[in-house]
Amino acid sequence: MTETAPRPTLEAVAERAGVSRATVSRVVNGGDGVREPLVERVRRAVEELGYVPNQAARSLVTRRHDAIAVVVAEPETRVFADPFFALQLRGISKELTAHDNQLVLLLTEGRDDHARVGRYLAGGHVDGALVFSLHLDDPLPELIQRAGIPTVFGGRPGWSDGSRDVVFVDSDNRGGARDAVRHLVGLGRTRVAHITGALDQTSAVDRLEGFRDVMGDTGPGLVAEGDFTPGGGERAMRELLERCPDVDAVFAANDLMASGALRVLREQGRRVPDDVAVIGFDDMLTVAEQTDPPLTTIRQDIEEMGRLMARLLLGTDGAASSVVLRTTLVRRASA
Repeated sequence: MTETAPRPTLEAVAERAGVSRATVSRVVNGGDGVREPLVERVRRAVEELGYVPNQAARSLVTRRHDAIAVVVAEPETRVFADPFFALQLRGISKELTAHDNQLVLLLTEGRDDHARVGRYLAGGHVDGALVFSLHLDDPLPELIQRAGIPTVFGGRPGWSDGSRDVVFVDSDNRGGARDAVRHLVGLGRTRVAHITGALDQTSAVDRLEGFRDVMGDTGPGLVAEGDFTPGGGERAMRELLERCPDVDAVFAANDLMASGALRVLREQGRRVPDDVAVIGFDDMLTVAEQTDPPLTTIRQDIEEMGRLMARLLLGTDGAASSVVLRTTLVRRASA
């Protein structure tokens, strides 16, 4: 059996660099007060020996773990089925990796998981948290506040009364919805319906308000609640057609629901966009370019939202303040 070479120690690095152990420790842990020539000698010795710092010991010295919790307030089945979450996580992961931080993913299936996440965050395992897909009655914000760690939220926090110093990254959901509905009206459509997202989330509420900004208080028959899933879009579209057979346009609060609505319209012999024009929200290319016909939608930069959340938490963008990103209309064949 081949013996494994012993792991290089802090003392070995100190001997190779010709400095004290304390000097090596300060350099490795990012401390100040070491002259640049000595810093270079230590770094060269670290590289030559292949020394890897003991993360647990380093955490005791620096009180940092170089780990960030990413908390998604959704069950595992939803997170791994919806490309929105993959895009946002990719943006977060890229930014954390660029700054040598680990991503710790925490999902919530139910109320017991909220308590578990709260205990984990309060246990000093991570340096901060990125939290998104919160619901209005979610206990996570209070649990996170008790944990006392820096936090950036994805999406406008509807639970905040404005008295807390809350930092978030969001898209202009209301403005984007207005652009979508104005486009449909500009096409000459007069019976414009809306498939909402889950109305316990601020993004869905804001998009509904944007729809109403243009259409006014339309009758309840032209609004059907979905849940941000393709199945939810199908159910809502069937409901709309039963109540309002003469509907000639639909704005769905995300691309997945729009894809479900398109399937129902096709099943029922409605031509898109000739009989019914359809617009989504997100511009997730894996969805919007694959529907039949390709989907006109409102683009929000989901991956950039993730990157910005991480930058704000890490402080790489200066003082942390909330950011609302602009949206744009992307025209394809459905409207």
